[in-house]
Amino acid sequence: MKRSRRMVVLCHCILNASAIVEGEAAYAGALENLLLPIARDGLGIIQLPCPESTFLGLKRWGMTSEQYDTPAFRRHCASILEPFIDQVEDALENGIEILGIVGIKGSPSCGVRETCLGCRRGTARGSREAGRAEGPGVFVKVLRQELTARGLDLPMTEVDNGDPEAACWEETRKSLEKGKRT
Repeated sequence: MKRSRRMVVLCHCILNASAIVEGEAAYAGALENLLLPIARDGLGIIQLPCPESTFLGLKRWGMTSEQYDTPAFRRHCASILEPFIDQVEDALENGIEILGIVGIKGSPSCGVRETCLGCRRGTARGSREAGRAEGPGVFVKVLRQELTARGLDLPMTEVDNGDPEAACWEETRKSLEKGKRT
């Protein structure tokens, strides 16, 4: 079968719920409602690394954007993103269409339009319990900066991994298509 030459970039926990903070995953392994239709559409997938687990490990607690927004974490994000942005750049240079990047609604790191806030002088509330605010998470901010530095502009959207039944590839794809610049 001929390759479709089309791909989508997904945040890590869409394919691996084990990377989510203990007690906050709403699905067992992968976000099937999103992934199965992607596979049926013949799309390739680039899975981004999980910035939180590669920075603090799996024993971390739920934190907010303010707590992650430090020079060390931003530097870490840039470092782990480099080979993935290389892969995206190479794919685009070789005629692969990248439909866009899918983040996680409300994530302190991977939120695209919505992140979580609520740092109270050193105490954290789990990211699902924290307040929500408009704006990207720390990892997505760094991702956008790194893409822009290379002259790359990809549409981004997000899914709510706290509601796995609502994750819908058709709606996600439409959102990415709306975000394309002509």
